[in-house]
Amino acid sequence: MAVTVHIPTPLRPFLGDQDTVTLDREGSVGELLRELASPSSELQEHLFGDDGALRNFVNVYVNEEDIRYQDGEDTAIQAGDTISIVPSIAGGAGVGANGAGAGAHSLTPEELARYSRHIIMPNVGREGQERLKGSSVLLIGAGGLGSPLGLYLAAAGVGRIGMVEFDTVDASNLQRQILYGTSQVGKSKLKMATARMSDLNPHVAIEPLEEPLTSANALGLFAKYDVVADGTDNFPTRYLVNDACVLSGKPNVYGSIFRFEGQVSVFNYKDGPCYRCLYSEPPPPGLVPNCAEGGVFGVLPGVIGSMQANEVIKVLLDIGEVASERLVLYDALKLRTRELKLRKNPECVVCGSHPTVTELIDYEAFCGMPATDASATAASANGHASSNGVSGDPNVVREISVEELKSKIDADADFVLLDVREQWEAEINHVGEDAALIPLGELGDRLGELDSERPHVVHCKVGGRSAKAVQIMQAGGFGDVLNLTGGVKAWVEEIDPDQQDY
Repeated sequence: MAVTVHIPTPLRPFLGDQDTVTLDREGSVGELLRELASPSSELQEHLFGDDGALRNFVNVYVNEEDIRYQDGEDTAIQAGDTISIVPSIAGGAGVGANGAGAGAHSLTPEELARYSRHIIMPNVGREGQERLKGSSVLLIGAGGLGSPLGLYLAAAGVGRIGMVEFDTVDASNLQRQILYGTSQVGKSKLKMATARMSDLNPHVAIEPLEEPLTSANALGLFAKYDVVADGTDNFPTRYLVNDACVLSGKPNVYGSIFRFEGQVSVFNYKDGPCYRCLYSEPPPPGLVPNCAEGGVFGVLPGVIGSMQANEVIKVLLDIGEVASERLVLYDALKLRTRELKLRKNPECVVCGSHPTVTELIDYEAFCGMPATDASATAASANGHASSNGVSGDPNVVREISVEELKSKIDADADFVLLDVREQWEAEINHVGEDAALIPLGELGDRLGELDSERPHVVHCKVGGRSAKAVQIMQAGGFGDVLNLTGGVKAWVEEIDPDQQDY
């Protein structure tokens, strides 16, 4: 028998879009994964660091067991074994924190009728429904995952639902964010979500929080709720949510989505593992695209967000088997779920035996967000980029704002504007009028089409792919390259709002 390797969606493009690969030999985990990655330098970059070791943000399971707590890369693999690669992807007590347990919130006759299908179930009953009424949940994000979360928690009768969101409805949201409609494009998501959920269930208090979640306000917000549900799409906020949940003692109901795959788990539940036990460090910026960059199957957030709502309600009612100490993987293309065991890491820097993270930190810095060189920023504002030596460092991605780029264009400065999106994206909108178009996946092979002696400003949709492009160009000898902060999305929003966004 051979060894079967399960390939997650983000890594399939490097292996001919295969979801499984068969290796016809035995060996250690490290040996087999290096053989798997050998034909693709990009796959090697995803799986292994510069030191040659397996990256910390890529977990590997052998027959559903986490090898980190066995022999790591030296774990022996035999014929018939299954290897699962699980990279990070770019989203309690039964009694409420405020002491609102069963009986503290009696149900009105109208509520008894509304929740009758719950109440007749022995696992819920009147006591459980009253417990839900006395409970509170904080939703981080009101997008693809937050939409089904908000709707189902409101419908279920959770007494207080806080929502952290500060974005507006965009037409590109409507493919998956079922809280909103076409007539609401351009309006506040928080206001539209509050109105929709209040209309669904006027007995529920919706608490809109139209502000970014930060290290300064997270602990204060989390203290007011029993459970936190993470519906974010970026790594800095995901790590912030995790650490704040651990420090405030709140369960973290986690969901994440990418293309056709999703993940669900419950972290920090009854002293269970946290998100950092699963992924101790984030991937480098630009390596793992978010939904805006990589796309997402429209139905997938509905499935994963509904699973999250399911876990939230189980935590609040203290029923069933909560998805703590396990990670549920969902493949929409195959309509298949797999389950992997999670263990609490005794060395975890947040929830371990001797934590070193005891207060919230700068999560953008922790996640290695592209550094901005101060002198380069000042120079770019004057229409040219700095050549102080840092510009060629592939580890530093220098940024330029849309306002600074507009000034360069108006001043007719000498530079090349490079769009690294796909052709179909460039047909929707654009930055400037004469951008060169080379999709990121082709850039490495087409660098010869560009003049390495000229300054370049690179953009994509929101800045992730272009940051990667800047690093490729710098490694290829381009010394004066800037990444457009926020990409074409920021350009349309702040400079040219007459263009279509997506």
